[in-house]
Amino acid sequence: MKKTALYIVSLVLLSFTSCDLFELDNYKEPAETLQGEVVDIATGDPVLTDQGSEGIRVRLTELSWEGNVTPQDFNCMSDGTFQNTKLFKGTYNIRIDGPFIPLIRENSDGVPLADETQTTEIKGVKKVRFEVQPFLKIEWIGEPTVSNGKITARVRVTRAVPEADFRTKIEPMGGYNNNFLNVTDIQLFVSYSSSVGYRARDERWSSQIEYTGSEFNSLLGQTITIQSIGTIPSGRTIFVRAAARINYDTPKGSGTRRWNYNEAMEVMIP
Repeated sequence: MKKTALYIVSLVLLSFTSCDLFELDNYKEPAETLQGEVVDIATGDPVLTDQGSEGIRVRLTELSWEGNVTPQDFNCMSDGTFQNTKLFKGTYNIRIDGPFIPLIRENSDGVPLADETQTTEIKGVKKVRFEVQPFLKIEWIGEPTVSNGKITARVRVTRAVPEADFRTKIEPMGGYNNNFLNVTDIQLFVSYSSSVGYRARDERWSSQIEYTGSEFNSLLGQTITIQSIGTIPSGRTIFVRAAARINYDTPKGSGTRRWNYNEAMEVMIP
């Protein structure tokens, strides 16, 4: 009789334990969606980027969760848009870092100077828009041409943020240097992928032109010719993009100097 009673009690306890485990395993998965776009505040044009850590980084910090919260980082797509479809309902701070004037600016003592991040409730599908000041604007001049398996492209690079405005916003952060505005390189990224960029490039054909100091200043607004390297096989469809960057890392102190891009173009190799 005692054995029977002990057996029944054990079954009841196991039943409760199983129910608890069942409930823990059946929390609803995160299903809220954040959609965003990053545009030039002056023109409304999308800020084109790279689909990797050198592109535009999005950082989400949930504010409605108690305790320590680890921010979620992910990257924009090449067209300057971003999406995350696996979020819990809640209030989030959204910060982006890229080749534009930083949204969060502090002086050398950590005193806030500006905070242009966004804090919003995410429930269902939430859409946000960030208007920023890109460092550079890169434009195609005509269409790329092909000869003997090499692509020749012409581009124009101009400042998308005036030098005075850049200095007004960056200098109060401390450690200002005039070399920050120097254009350090122009890249011609070549790839079979339409998402061509630093992370999706073919090193056999992609090329670059590097500049030292302020030597590029006289070339701002001028037509720059850049050619691919190697020989691209005939009969192929190739995608190309041009990019340029300045001597300034974002976020400050990260060591990551991010490129501004133009749009990808499709090129047929005869």
